Amino acid sequence: MERRYPEYREHLHVLARKLAKQIPGPISRIGQLHRDSVADGALSTKVKELMAMAIAIAIQCDGCISHHAYDALRAGATTQEIAEAIGVAVLMGGGPAVVYGSEALEAVEQFQGVL
Repeated sequence: MERRYPEYREHLHVLARKLAKQIPGPISRIGQLHRDSVADGALSTKVKELMAMAIAIAIQCDGCISHHAYDALRAGATTQEIAEAIGVAVLMGGGPAVVYGSEALEAVEQFQGVL
């Protein structure tokens, strides 16, 4: 069953906005943590987003895969760079990471069609 990642990403944004109305402090702090964590520094935003995507694959988080696949592309990651990050996730996550890595590659392909 194919997931439509652009629509799924937007759906997650809608849900997060609803949650933010209930608990604005924690949600705004998580957003700031994300912005601070992926900001350019000794490592580029692109590298940090590739790291986040690999971790998302290894911990099997569909929503995180969706967000970080999109953000990695927006940060300038190439398909080959993403594929290599998926390879690292498979190293760390084993067989299940192959499944989630395949999903991540599908997400990347879908986002490439809309970016």
